[in-house]
Amino acid sequence: MDVEKVTEVAPEVDDDGRVRTGTVWTATTHAITAIIGSGVLALPWSVAQMGWILGPIALIGCAYITYFTAVLLTDCYRSPDPVHGKRNYTYMDAVRSSLGPRDVAVCGIAQYAILCGAIVGYTITAATAGIMSVVRSNCRHYKGHGANCSQEGTMYLVLFGLVEVVLSQLPSLEKVTFISIVAAVMSFTYSFVALFLSAAKFAANHRAYGTILGSKIGGPGGVSAPTRTWNFLQALGNIAFAYTYSMLLIEIQDTVKSPPSENVTMKKASLYGIGVTTAFYVSLGCIGYAAFGNHAPGNILTGFDEPFWLVDLANVAVVIHLVGAYQVYAQPVFACYEKWLRSRYPESGFFHREYALRLPGGRAMRFTMCKLVMRTAFVAATTIVSLMLPFFNAILGLLGAAAFWPLTVYFPVTMYITQAKVPRGSRKWLALQALNVGALIVSLLAAVGSVADIVQRLGHVTMFKTKL
Repeated sequence: MDVEKVTEVAPEVDDDGRVRTGTVWTATTHAITAIIGSGVLALPWSVAQMGWILGPIALIGCAYITYFTAVLLTDCYRSPDPVHGKRNYTYMDAVRSSLGPRDVAVCGIAQYAILCGAIVGYTITAATAGIMSVVRSNCRHYKGHGANCSQEGTMYLVLFGLVEVVLSQLPSLEKVTFISIVAAVMSFTYSFVALFLSAAKFAANHRAYGTILGSKIGGPGGVSAPTRTWNFLQALGNIAFAYTYSMLLIEIQDTVKSPPSENVTMKKASLYGIGVTTAFYVSLGCIGYAAFGNHAPGNILTGFDEPFWLVDLANVAVVIHLVGAYQVYAQPVFACYEKWLRSRYPESGFFHREYALRLPGGRAMRFTMCKLVMRTAFVAATTIVSLMLPFFNAILGLLGAAAFWPLTVYFPVTMYITQAKVPRGSRKWLALQALNVGALIVSLLAAVGSVADIVQRLGHVTMFKTKL
């Protein structure tokens, strides 16, 4: 009997001794998962605050700015040469290679504040816009649409936290690729359902609602002038933050194998990811606004009760997506403090000694006590903050407004100017600085609107009680 000899092919090792397996498609799924969050469901409301002219312009304009700065940032993964230079493993490493220590400190504060803020916001959203919405939808279906179906979400927040405790033990961002793919599919699912339901309502109306300038001031169905102003500014911040993923781009790019060079692959992934995201955002934002007009709900799915099974499907997809998005945002945070702790305590077994847990199928999960304890504590802390501040989405809007300018525009533009040696005072330099100033103004205005919303919500908050 002939026995065929099987030769194992050793994985290719990169120039830094690591094995990378990421492709343009895995990077695209990571990008889509990072960009498309449950915030997509608030876009019809955002368009309603801005109207038929400024709403679509804001959606497309923010998409272009995000893609443009992402292209600049991909060339900063290696420095000083974008193809053969030294690798920068994180966003802060890229800033450190090109700029000064003060910029590194500002970047670190902005990046990890928004990552942690997004994680808390995802925890709250998973419980309120996901699990609690399913319970309320079923209640209204069986008890009638006028029934009192208010719910408390404390238990759901805790359950979501327990799931993330388990998933947080995965080794790195590369190892959550499957979760990221599932999360991307779920984001397609609830976006498609929201788009389908909005299109069906739009068709049933036989007309497009909405106005040129958005929500009205005073009169029947109108709002006060201050509320109109704050809502407009907050909508601008919501749209700007909805596209933000630059803070994760370097970490995603670090999972990509070469050849081709990492910046070539990541530029394609950014184009595909932002292109798909923009198609969803513009379609859902405009069709949802056409269906509901200036009365578009904050979460478009709450505007539908039937068919309840389809609404439930979308809300469950929101939860599953946020489970994956939580990890995409949390893994860079884990990597940051674990790297610092390992270097700070090089002889400690707590940080360096690995343990192996045997899994079915002959596999083993390796971990350190630091990973087990610290990651669990981090998830517990974000869950507790979510319970204490059930209105945290408003604070998340403020964090998004604060992070849009430095992370999405300022640092990518400034690093590119430094690395590409763009002459000061040239047309290119002036155009890039104009983009910097414009993004700063948008962030400041959006921050004002978010702060006003937070002040209004402070009078109605009850700690450790999340209600829908």
